[in-house]
Amino acid sequence: MKRKIIEINEELCNGCGNCVTGCSEGALKIINGKAKVVNDKFCDGFGDCIGHCPTGALKIVERDTVEFDENAVESHLRSNFGEDAVAKMKEAQKKHAPAPAAQHHHHGGCPSARFMNFKGDNDKNTAQSAAGDTVSGVVNSELKQWPVQLHLVSPAHPAFMNCDILMAADCVAFTFGDFHRKLLKGKTLAIMCPKLDDTEGYVEKLAEIFKNNNIKSVTCAIMEVPCCSGLLRIVKTALAESGADIPLKTITIGVAGSVKDLSI
Repeated sequence: MKRKIIEINEELCNGCGNCVTGCSEGALKIINGKAKVVNDKFCDGFGDCIGHCPTGALKIVERDTVEFDENAVESHLRSNFGEDAVAKMKEAQKKHAPAPAAQHHHHGGCPSARFMNFKGDNDKNTAQSAAGDTVSGVVNSELKQWPVQLHLVSPAHPAFMNCDILMAADCVAFTFGDFHRKLLKGKTLAIMCPKLDDTEGYVEKLAEIFKNNNIKSVTCAIMEVPCCSGLLRIVKTALAESGADIPLKTITIGVAGSVKDLSI
């Protein structure tokens, strides 16, 4: 089957082993001073190891290989590393599972948590827009990656590396008419609802994103309603826990779609 899996550039790999400890499935091992995938069926393709690599030697590719086998991973971990490693793997897999409907707006859950990068496609769309497509009413997407819901994103998604992040409340995209061009363009997106989401684990996930991805800036786009301030609190707490010195900008949108406040 064709699926996503980790690929290692041995020329860039310095054998530090950070990726080995970062992989909860035990798919990686240092062999002759270089990281290797010991068995393709142990790699889930989510890329949690990527953010631990200091040299950029790891990336996610799509190729023909065997299907990820969680049962085989469990046996592998239990035989070689014990029950604690099995428990760690199961927790990691839970983080990648689609969010249940009850956790977010009762929308039936996300149909797919498969990571995708749209940067090339949307660069082409932008060029087409410049050539005049928008005259006919076409507004192209500025979205760079999928998924975007904070429950579903991985801290090691390649789109977070060396990026500007837009952390937006769900309602902002529906109220601010120029969301894509004025807020989203050039940024990696994560969305949440501080009132309706189960926000347990959000601070820890964001802190990991901020700490491990050389983030350039964070923009919080929130609504003027009081409950939306919870998003800003979560982001500020995560920034403090990460220890990263990242510029933070806040944009407040009114319920009628106007920009009410801009704080840098």
